[in-house]
Amino acid sequence: MCSEFFRIPISAGGVPIFGFGVLLLVWLAATGWSIWGSARQFGAAAAIQAHLPTLLIGAAVIVFLPRMFPDGVPIRGYGVMVVTGSAAGIALAVRRAKQNGVDPDEIFGLAIAMFVAGIVGARLFFLIEYWDTNIRRSVPGSDAMDWGATLREALSFTEGGLVVYGSLIGALLAFGWYMRRRGLPMLAMADLIAPSMAIGLAFGRIGCLLNGCCYGGETTAPWAVTFPRENAPGRTSPPYGVQAQHGRMYGLRLAGGGVDYGDNANDEATDNGPPTVVAVDDGSAADNAGVQTGDAIAMINGRATRTLDAAYDALFTAFVEHADVTLRTAGGATRRIAAVDPPPRSLPVHPTQIYSAVNATLLFAVLWTFFPLRRRDGAVIALTLTLYPIARFLLEIIRVDESAVFGTGLSISQNVSIAMLALAAGLWLWLWRQPPGELALPLKSGEPSGGAAA
Repeated sequence: MCSEFFRIPISAGGVPIFGFGVLLLVWLAATGWSIWGSARQFGAAAAIQAHLPTLLIGAAVIVFLPRMFPDGVPIRGYGVMVVTGSAAGIALAVRRAKQNGVDPDEIFGLAIAMFVAGIVGARLFFLIEYWDTNIRRSVPGSDAMDWGATLREALSFTEGGLVVYGSLIGALLAFGWYMRRRGLPMLAMADLIAPSMAIGLAFGRIGCLLNGCCYGGETTAPWAVTFPRENAPGRTSPPYGVQAQHGRMYGLRLAGGGVDYGDNANDEATDNGPPTVVAVDDGSAADNAGVQTGDAIAMINGRATRTLDAAYDALFTAFVEHADVTLRTAGGATRRIAAVDPPPRSLPVHPTQIYSAVNATLLFAVLWTFFPLRRRDGAVIALTLTLYPIARFLLEIIRVDESAVFGTGLSISQNVSIAMLALAAGLWLWLWRQPPGELALPLKSGEPSGGAAA
Protein backbone atom coordinates (compact mmCIF):
# COMPACT_ATOMS: atom_id res chain seq x y z
CA MET A 1 0.00 0.00 0.00
CA CYS A 2 3.04 2.25 -0.46
CA SER A 3 3.15 3.98 -3.82
CA GLU A 4 6.54 5.63 -3.25
CA PHE A 5 9.46 3.79 -1.67
CA PHE A 6 11.97 6.66 -1.52
CA ARG A 7 13.47 9.52 -3.55
CA ILE A 8 16.91 9.80 -5.06
CA PRO A 9 18.14 13.36 -4.41
CA ILE A 10 19.12 15.54 -7.35
CA SER A 11 22.38 16.34 -5.60
CA ALA A 12 24.24 15.19 -2.49
CA GLY A 13 26.75 17.27 -0.56
CA GLY A 14 26.72 19.87 -3.31
CA VAL A 15 27.65 17.27 -5.94
CA PRO A 16 25.02 16.87 -8.69
CA ILE A 17 23.76 13.32 -9.19
CA PHE A 18 21.28 13.89 -12.00
CA GLY A 19 21.54 16.43 -14.79
CA PHE A 20 25.15 17.07 -15.75
CA GLY A 21 26.44 15.11 -12.79
CA VAL A 22 27.72 11.81 -11.45
CA LEU A 23 25.04 9.60 -12.99
CA LEU A 24 25.65 11.01 -16.47
CA LEU A 25 29.39 10.35 -16.16
CA VAL A 26 28.72 6.78 -15.03
CA TRP A 27 26.32 6.26 -17.91
CA LEU A 28 28.77 7.60 -20.48
CA ALA A 29 31.59 5.48 -19.04
CA ALA A 30 29.49 2.29 -19.00
CA THR A 31 28.21 2.85 -22.52
CA GLY A 32 31.74 3.67 -23.73
CA TRP A 33 33.01 0.42 -22.24
CA SER A 34 30.24 -1.51 -23.97
CA ILE A 35 30.99 0.20 -27.30
CA TRP A 36 34.70 -0.60 -26.93
CA GLY A 37 33.92 -4.27 -26.29
CA SER A 38 31.60 -4.47 -29.30
CA ALA A 39 34.07 -2.61 -31.51
CA ARG A 40 36.70 -5.26 -30.92
CA GLN A 41 34.35 -7.89 -32.31
CA PHE A 42 32.28 -6.04 -34.92
CA GLY A 43 34.22 -2.87 -35.69
CA ALA A 44 33.89 0.69 -34.44
CA ALA A 45 31.25 1.85 -36.92
CA ALA A 46 28.89 -1.06 -36.19
CA ALA A 47 29.39 -0.74 -32.44
CA ILE A 48 28.63 2.99 -32.41
CA GLN A 49 25.59 2.52 -34.63
CA ALA A 50 24.22 -0.21 -32.35
CA HIS A 51 24.77 1.67 -29.07
CA LEU A 52 24.12 5.27 -30.10
CA PRO A 53 20.30 5.25 -29.64
CA THR A 54 20.57 3.75 -26.16
CA LEU A 55 23.34 6.20 -25.24
CA LEU A 56 21.37 9.25 -26.34
CA ILE A 57 18.08 8.15 -24.76
CA GLY A 58 19.74 7.33 -21.43
CA ALA A 59 21.67 10.59 -21.38
CA ALA A 60 18.53 12.60 -22.19
CA VAL A 61 16.60 10.94 -19.38
CA ILE A 62 19.37 11.61 -16.85
CA VAL A 63 19.71 15.26 -17.91
CA PHE A 64 16.00 16.13 -18.00
CA LEU A 65 14.76 14.20 -14.94
CA PRO A 66 15.58 17.08 -12.53
CA ARG A 67 13.18 19.31 -14.45
CA MET A 68 10.36 16.83 -13.94
CA PHE A 69 11.23 15.97 -10.31
CA PRO A 70 13.00 18.94 -8.69
CA ASP A 71 12.46 17.46 -5.20
CA GLY A 72 14.20 14.21 -6.08
CA VAL A 73 13.49 11.31 -8.42
CA PRO A 74 10.81 9.10 -6.82
CA ILE A 75 11.23 5.35 -6.81
CA ARG A 76 7.66 4.10 -7.13
CA GLY A 77 6.46 0.73 -5.94
CA TYR A 78 4.54 0.17 -9.16
CA GLY A 79 7.56 0.92 -11.32
CA VAL A 80 9.80 -1.34 -9.25
CA MET A 81 7.35 -4.24 -9.63
CA VAL A 82 7.02 -3.70 -13.38
CA VAL A 83 10.81 -3.74 -13.80
CA THR A 84 11.12 -6.79 -11.51
CA GLY A 85 8.44 -8.64 -13.45
CA SER A 86 10.12 -7.77 -16.75
CA ALA A 87 13.48 -9.04 -15.46
CA ALA A 88 11.90 -12.28 -14.25
CA GLY A 89 10.13 -12.78 -17.55
CA ILE A 90 13.30 -12.16 -19.56
CA ALA A 91 15.30 -14.58 -17.39
CA LEU A 92 12.73 -17.33 -17.91
CA ALA A 93 12.51 -16.67 -21.64
CA VAL A 94 16.31 -16.80 -21.96
CA ARG A 95 16.36 -20.13 -20.15
CA ARG A 96 13.73 -21.58 -22.44
CA ALA A 97 15.40 -20.09 -25.49
CA LYS A 98 18.66 -21.90 -24.68
CA GLN A 99 16.74 -25.14 -24.29
CA ASN A 100 15.23 -24.69 -27.76
CA GLY A 101 18.22 -23.48 -29.72
CA VAL A 102 17.34 -19.77 -29.83
CA ASP A 103 20.09 -17.18 -29.41
CA PRO A 104 19.50 -15.41 -26.05
CA ASP A 105 20.44 -12.11 -27.73
CA GLU A 106 17.20 -12.39 -29.71
CA ILE A 107 15.29 -12.52 -26.44
CA PHE A 108 17.02 -9.40 -25.13
CA GLY A 109 16.35 -7.50 -28.34
CA LEU A 110 12.75 -8.62 -28.42
CA ALA A 111 12.30 -7.74 -24.73
CA ILE A 112 13.45 -4.16 -25.26
CA ALA A 113 11.10 -3.66 -28.20
CA MET A 114 8.11 -5.22 -26.41
CA PHE A 115 8.80 -3.45 -23.11
CA VAL A 116 8.88 0.01 -24.68
CA ALA A 117 5.88 -0.64 -26.93
CA GLY A 118 4.00 -2.28 -24.06
CA ILE A 119 4.49 0.71 -21.78
CA VAL A 120 3.42 3.11 -24.53
CA GLY A 121 0.38 1.02 -25.40
CA ALA A 122 -0.65 0.54 -21.77
CA ARG A 123 -0.39 4.25 -21.08
CA LEU A 124 -2.24 5.28 -24.24
CA PHE A 125 -5.04 2.85 -23.39
CA PHE A 126 -5.26 4.39 -19.92
CA LEU A 127 -5.22 7.97 -21.28
CA ILE A 128 -8.05 7.18 -23.67
CA GLU A 129 -10.14 5.44 -21.00
CA TYR A 130 -9.54 7.85 -18.11
CA TRP A 131 -8.71 11.18 -19.79
CA ASP A 132 -11.56 13.21 -18.28
CA THR A 133 -11.54 11.63 -14.81
CA ASN A 134 -7.84 11.03 -14.11
CA ILE A 135 -5.63 12.91 -16.55
CA ARG A 136 -7.03 16.25 -17.68
CA ARG A 137 -6.15 19.14 -15.37
CA SER A 138 -7.84 22.53 -15.53
CA VAL A 139 -6.51 25.99 -14.78
CA PRO A 140 -7.71 26.97 -11.27
CA GLY A 141 -11.01 28.83 -11.54
CA SER A 142 -11.44 27.97 -15.19
CA ASP A 143 -12.49 25.12 -17.46
CA ALA A 144 -9.46 25.70 -19.68
CA MET A 145 -6.97 22.83 -19.69
CA ASP A 146 -3.69 23.31 -17.87
CA TRP A 147 -1.37 21.84 -20.51
CA GLY A 148 1.67 21.61 -18.24
CA ALA A 149 -0.14 19.86 -15.39
CA THR A 150 -1.99 17.59 -17.82
CA LEU A 151 1.26 16.59 -19.55
CA ARG A 152 2.94 15.81 -16.22
CA GLU A 153 -0.02 13.66 -15.20
CA ALA A 154 -0.04 11.89 -18.56
CA LEU A 155 3.64 10.99 -18.19
CA SER A 156 3.38 9.76 -14.58
CA PHE A 157 3.12 6.11 -15.58
CA THR A 158 5.39 4.85 -12.77
CA GLU A 159 2.57 5.64 -10.31
CA GLY A 160 0.17 3.25 -12.01
CA GLY A 161 -2.20 3.94 -14.84
CA LEU A 162 -1.09 1.18 -17.19
CA VAL A 163 -3.84 -0.96 -18.70
CA VAL A 164 -2.89 -4.59 -19.31
CA TYR A 165 -4.77 -4.88 -22.59
CA GLY A 166 -3.12 -1.73 -23.92
CA SER A 167 0.23 -3.21 -22.97
CA LEU A 168 -0.67 -6.44 -24.73
CA ILE A 169 -1.66 -4.63 -27.93
CA GLY A 170 1.51 -2.54 -27.95
CA ALA A 171 3.72 -5.53 -27.15
CA LEU A 172 2.09 -7.67 -29.86
CA LEU A 173 2.69 -4.97 -32.47
CA ALA A 174 6.34 -4.75 -31.44
CA PHE A 175 6.54 -8.55 -31.43
CA GLY A 176 5.24 -8.79 -34.99
CA TRP A 177 7.63 -6.10 -36.18
CA TYR A 178 10.63 -7.78 -34.53
CA MET A 179 9.75 -11.22 -35.88
CA ARG A 180 9.52 -9.91 -39.45
CA ARG A 181 12.71 -7.90 -39.06
CA ARG A 182 14.69 -10.83 -37.70
CA GLY A 183 13.02 -13.55 -39.76
CA LEU A 184 12.02 -15.60 -36.70
CA PRO A 185 9.06 -18.05 -36.53
CA MET A 186 6.24 -15.96 -35.12
CA LEU A 187 3.98 -18.59 -33.54
CA ALA A 188 6.88 -20.59 -32.10
CA MET A 189 8.40 -17.50 -30.50
CA ALA A 190 4.99 -16.43 -29.20
CA ASP A 191 4.73 -19.79 -27.46
CA LEU A 192 8.19 -19.34 -25.98
CA ILE A 193 7.52 -15.93 -24.41
CA ALA A 194 3.89 -16.47 -23.34
CA PRO A 195 4.79 -17.80 -19.84
CA SER A 196 7.14 -14.85 -19.35
CA MET A 197 4.33 -12.41 -20.08
CA ALA A 198 2.19 -14.10 -17.43
CA ILE A 199 4.84 -13.91 -14.71
CA GLY A 200 5.50 -10.29 -15.60
CA LEU A 201 1.79 -9.59 -15.16
CA ALA A 202 1.84 -11.24 -11.71
CA PHE A 203 4.54 -8.85 -10.51
CA GLY A 204 2.75 -5.92 -12.11
CA ARG A 205 -0.41 -6.67 -10.14
CA ILE A 206 1.56 -6.54 -6.90
CA GLY A 207 2.60 -3.09 -8.08
CA CYS A 208 -1.08 -2.26 -8.48
CA LEU A 209 -1.64 -3.27 -4.86
CA LEU A 210 1.17 -0.98 -3.71
CA ASN A 211 -0.22 1.85 -5.80
CA GLY A 212 -3.85 1.28 -4.82
CA CYS A 213 -5.19 1.09 -8.37
CA CYS A 214 -7.29 -1.66 -9.97
CA TYR A 215 -9.19 -2.14 -6.70
CA GLY A 216 -12.36 -4.06 -5.99
CA GLY A 217 -15.71 -3.22 -4.49
CA GLU A 218 -16.50 -3.03 -0.80
CA THR A 219 -16.73 -6.31 1.06
CA THR A 220 -16.92 -7.75 4.55
CA ALA A 221 -14.84 -10.79 3.59
CA PRO A 222 -12.15 -11.60 6.18
CA TRP A 223 -9.42 -11.23 3.52
CA ALA A 224 -10.55 -7.71 2.56
CA VAL A 225 -7.91 -4.99 2.46
CA THR A 226 -7.98 -1.30 3.35
CA PHE A 227 -5.88 1.46 1.85
CA PRO A 228 -4.28 4.41 3.66
CA ARG A 229 -5.48 7.94 3.15
CA GLU A 230 -2.24 8.75 1.32
CA ASN A 231 -0.12 6.24 -0.56
CA ALA A 232 2.60 8.83 -1.21
CA PRO A 233 3.27 12.33 0.17
CA GLY A 234 0.42 14.56 -0.97
CA ARG A 235 -1.31 11.82 -3.01
CA THR A 236 -4.61 10.28 -1.91
CA SER A 237 -4.84 6.55 -2.52
CA PRO A 238 -7.43 5.83 -5.25
CA PRO A 239 -9.86 3.68 -3.20
CA TYR A 240 -9.87 6.19 -0.34
CA GLY A 241 -10.40 9.13 -2.69
CA VAL A 242 -13.27 7.48 -4.55
CA GLN A 243 -15.02 6.44 -1.35
CA ALA A 244 -14.67 9.97 0.03
CA GLN A 245 -16.05 11.43 -3.19
CA HIS A 246 -18.99 9.04 -3.24
CA GLY A 247 -20.06 9.91 0.30
CA ARG A 248 -19.15 6.52 1.72
CA MET A 249 -17.39 8.13 4.69
CA TYR A 250 -20.78 9.54 5.70
CA GLY A 251 -22.42 6.14 5.27
CA LEU A 252 -24.23 7.09 2.07
CA ARG A 253 -24.65 5.11 -1.10
CA LEU A 254 -26.12 6.99 -4.04
CA ALA A 255 -27.19 6.03 -7.54
CA GLY A 256 -28.47 8.01 -10.48
CA GLY A 257 -32.21 8.03 -10.99
CA GLY A 258 -32.82 5.83 -7.97
CA VAL A 259 -31.39 2.74 -9.66
CA ASP A 260 -29.39 0.47 -7.38
CA TYR A 261 -26.63 -1.36 -9.22
CA GLY A 262 -25.25 -3.10 -6.14
CA ASP A 263 -22.17 -2.85 -3.96
CA ASN A 264 -19.69 -3.74 -6.68
CA ALA A 265 -21.00 -1.39 -9.35
CA ASN A 266 -19.18 1.67 -10.60
CA ASP A 267 -21.64 4.39 -9.64
CA GLU A 268 -20.46 6.68 -12.43
CA ALA A 269 -22.18 4.31 -14.84
CA THR A 270 -25.54 4.98 -13.15
CA ASP A 271 -25.55 8.75 -13.73
CA ASN A 272 -28.92 8.75 -15.51
CA GLY A 273 -30.93 11.16 -13.38
CA PRO A 274 -31.13 13.03 -10.06
CA PRO A 275 -29.19 11.17 -7.36
CA THR A 276 -31.13 9.00 -4.98
CA VAL A 277 -30.10 7.38 -1.70
CA VAL A 278 -30.13 3.62 -2.24
CA ALA A 279 -28.53 2.56 1.07
CA VAL A 280 -27.53 4.02 4.43
CA ASP A 281 -25.01 2.28 6.70
CA ASP A 282 -26.36 1.52 10.16
CA GLY A 283 -24.88 3.79 12.83
CA SER A 284 -23.24 6.10 10.29
CA ALA A 285 -23.37 9.88 10.29
CA ALA A 286 -26.03 9.77 7.58
CA ASP A 287 -28.09 7.30 9.61
CA ASN A 288 -27.85 9.48 12.69
CA ALA A 289 -29.04 12.45 10.60
CA GLY A 290 -32.18 10.58 9.57
CA VAL A 291 -31.28 10.09 5.93
CA GLN A 292 -33.49 7.36 4.50
CA THR A 293 -33.30 4.99 1.58
CA GLY A 294 -35.28 6.46 -1.31
CA ASP A 295 -34.50 10.10 -0.53
CA ALA A 296 -34.03 11.98 -3.81
CA ILE A 297 -31.32 14.60 -3.34
CA ALA A 298 -32.16 18.00 -4.84
CA MET A 299 -29.45 20.08 -3.14
CA ILE A 300 -26.29 19.57 -1.06
CA ASN A 301 -25.03 22.55 0.94
CA GLY A 302 -26.98 24.92 -1.27
CA ARG A 303 -25.70 23.45 -4.52
CA ALA A 304 -28.18 21.93 -6.97
CA THR A 305 -27.48 18.25 -7.58
CA ARG A 306 -29.19 17.42 -10.83
CA THR A 307 -26.69 14.67 -11.59
CA LEU A 308 -24.79 12.05 -9.66
CA ASP A 309 -21.48 13.73 -10.47
CA ALA A 310 -22.74 17.01 -9.01
CA ALA A 311 -23.69 15.22 -5.79
CA TYR A 312 -20.29 13.53 -5.60
CA ASP A 313 -18.51 16.83 -6.10
CA ALA A 314 -20.49 18.51 -3.32
CA LEU A 315 -19.95 15.61 -0.92
CA PHE A 316 -16.21 15.51 -1.60
CA THR A 317 -15.88 19.26 -1.09
CA ALA A 318 -17.64 19.01 2.28
CA PHE A 319 -15.45 16.07 3.30
CA VAL A 320 -12.21 17.86 2.41
CA GLU A 321 -13.33 21.04 4.17
CA HIS A 322 -14.50 19.04 7.21
CA ALA A 323 -17.92 20.69 6.92
CA ASP A 324 -21.43 19.58 7.78
CA VAL A 325 -23.52 18.24 4.90
CA THR A 326 -27.02 19.67 4.48
CA LEU A 327 -29.18 17.60 2.16
CA ARG A 328 -32.45 18.94 0.75
CA THR A 329 -34.67 16.23 -0.70
CA ALA A 330 -36.96 16.59 -3.69
CA GLY A 331 -39.84 16.48 -1.22
CA GLY A 332 -38.52 19.54 0.65
CA ALA A 333 -37.14 17.72 3.73
CA THR A 334 -33.78 18.78 5.16
CA ARG A 335 -31.20 16.34 6.58
CA ARG A 336 -28.13 17.71 8.31
CA ILE A 337 -25.20 15.29 8.46
CA ALA A 338 -22.48 16.19 10.95
CA ALA A 339 -18.92 16.56 9.66
CA VAL A 340 -16.83 13.41 9.98
CA ASP A 341 -13.17 13.11 10.88
CA PRO A 342 -11.25 11.63 7.94
CA PRO A 343 -10.55 8.00 8.82
CA PRO A 344 -6.92 6.88 8.45
CA ARG A 345 -7.84 4.12 6.00
CA SER A 346 -10.48 3.31 3.42
CA LEU A 347 -13.42 0.99 3.91
CA PRO A 348 -12.58 -2.71 3.28
CA VAL A 349 -12.52 -3.72 -0.38
CA HIS A 350 -11.83 -6.85 -2.40
CA PRO A 351 -8.05 -7.26 -2.99
CA THR A 352 -8.55 -7.73 -6.72
CA GLN A 353 -4.88 -6.99 -7.27
CA ILE A 354 -4.00 -10.09 -5.26
CA TYR A 355 -6.64 -12.10 -7.09
CA SER A 356 -5.10 -10.96 -10.36
CA ALA A 357 -1.56 -11.77 -9.21
CA VAL A 358 -2.59 -15.26 -8.15
CA ASN A 359 -4.43 -15.74 -11.44
CA ALA A 360 -1.37 -14.65 -13.43
CA THR A 361 0.91 -16.93 -11.40
CA LEU A 362 -1.37 -19.92 -12.02
CA LEU A 363 -1.53 -19.00 -15.70
CA PHE A 364 2.26 -18.94 -15.81
CA ALA A 365 2.44 -22.40 -14.22
CA VAL A 366 -0.02 -23.82 -16.75
CA LEU A 367 1.75 -22.27 -19.75
CA TRP A 368 5.24 -23.22 -18.54
CA THR A 369 4.13 -26.83 -18.04
CA PHE A 370 2.22 -26.98 -21.31
CA PHE A 371 5.06 -25.62 -23.49
CA PRO A 372 7.11 -28.85 -23.75
CA LEU A 373 3.89 -30.82 -24.36
CA ARG A 374 2.71 -28.77 -27.34
CA ARG A 375 2.55 -30.47 -30.73
CA ARG A 376 1.78 -27.42 -32.86
CA ASP A 377 3.37 -24.00 -32.93
CA GLY A 378 0.90 -21.48 -31.56
CA ALA A 379 -0.81 -23.78 -29.06
CA VAL A 380 0.69 -22.04 -26.01
CA ILE A 381 -0.24 -18.53 -27.10
CA ALA A 382 -3.69 -19.80 -28.09
CA LEU A 383 -4.12 -21.19 -24.58
CA THR A 384 -3.01 -17.83 -23.19
CA LEU A 385 -5.56 -15.99 -25.30
CA THR A 386 -8.23 -18.38 -24.03
CA LEU A 387 -7.58 -18.54 -20.29
CA TYR A 388 -6.62 -14.93 -19.55
CA PRO A 389 -9.71 -13.25 -21.09
CA ILE A 390 -12.02 -15.58 -19.17
CA ALA A 391 -10.33 -14.78 -15.85
CA ARG A 392 -10.15 -11.07 -16.66
CA PHE A 393 -13.85 -10.92 -17.57
CA LEU A 394 -14.75 -12.46 -14.20
CA LEU A 395 -12.37 -10.20 -12.26
CA GLU A 396 -13.95 -7.15 -13.85
CA ILE A 397 -17.23 -8.07 -12.15
CA ILE A 398 -15.54 -7.49 -8.79
CA ARG A 399 -13.52 -4.43 -9.78
CA VAL A 400 -15.17 -1.01 -9.52
CA ASP A 401 -12.64 1.27 -11.20
CA GLU A 402 -13.95 0.87 -14.76
CA SER A 403 -17.27 2.08 -16.15
CA ALA A 404 -19.42 0.39 -18.75
CA VAL A 405 -18.73 1.53 -22.32
CA PHE A 406 -20.29 1.45 -25.79
CA GLY A 407 -23.75 0.88 -24.29
CA THR A 408 -22.87 -2.76 -23.60
CA GLY A 409 -23.15 -2.68 -19.82
CA LEU A 410 -19.61 -4.11 -19.78
CA SER A 411 -16.28 -2.46 -19.03
CA ILE A 412 -13.82 -1.82 -21.83
CA SER A 413 -11.67 -4.70 -20.57
CA GLN A 414 -14.64 -7.06 -20.69
CA ASN A 415 -15.34 -6.00 -24.26
CA VAL A 416 -11.72 -6.60 -25.20
CA SER A 417 -11.87 -9.98 -23.43
CA ILE A 418 -14.75 -11.05 -25.64
CA ALA A 419 -12.86 -9.94 -28.75
CA MET A 420 -9.76 -11.80 -27.58
CA LEU A 421 -11.75 -15.00 -27.01
CA ALA A 422 -13.07 -14.74 -30.56
CA LEU A 423 -9.49 -14.37 -31.79
CA ALA A 424 -8.44 -17.39 -29.72
CA ALA A 425 -11.27 -19.47 -31.16
CA GLY A 426 -10.13 -18.64 -34.69
CA LEU A 427 -6.54 -19.49 -33.83
CA TRP A 428 -7.54 -22.86 -32.34
CA LEU A 429 -9.52 -23.76 -35.47
CA TRP A 430 -6.54 -22.92 -37.64
CA LEU A 431 -4.16 -24.90 -35.40
CA TRP A 432 -6.28 -28.05 -35.53
CA ARG A 433 -5.97 -28.01 -39.30
CA GLN A 434 -2.17 -28.05 -39.11
CA PRO A 435 -0.23 -31.34 -38.97
CA PRO A 436 0.97 -32.12 -35.44
CA GLY A 437 4.58 -32.56 -34.47
CA GLU A 438 6.23 -30.11 -36.91
CA LEU A 439 7.72 -27.55 -34.52
CA ALA A 440 9.89 -24.65 -35.63
CA LEU A 441 11.70 -24.79 -32.28
CA PRO A 442 12.03 -28.50 -31.50
CA LEU A 443 12.72 -29.48 -27.93
CA LYS A 444 16.26 -30.38 -27.04
CA SER A 445 17.62 -32.88 -24.50
CA GLY A 446 16.50 -32.36 -20.93
CA GLU A 447 12.96 -31.44 -21.93
CA PRO A 448 10.09 -33.94 -21.71
CA SER A 449 8.73 -35.12 -25.01
CA GLY A 450 5.31 -34.16 -26.23
CA GLY A 451 2.16 -36.06 -25.51
CA ALA A 452 -1.30 -35.63 -26.89
CA ALA A 453 -1.45 -31.87 -26.40
CA ALA A 454 -2.33 -29.49 -29.20
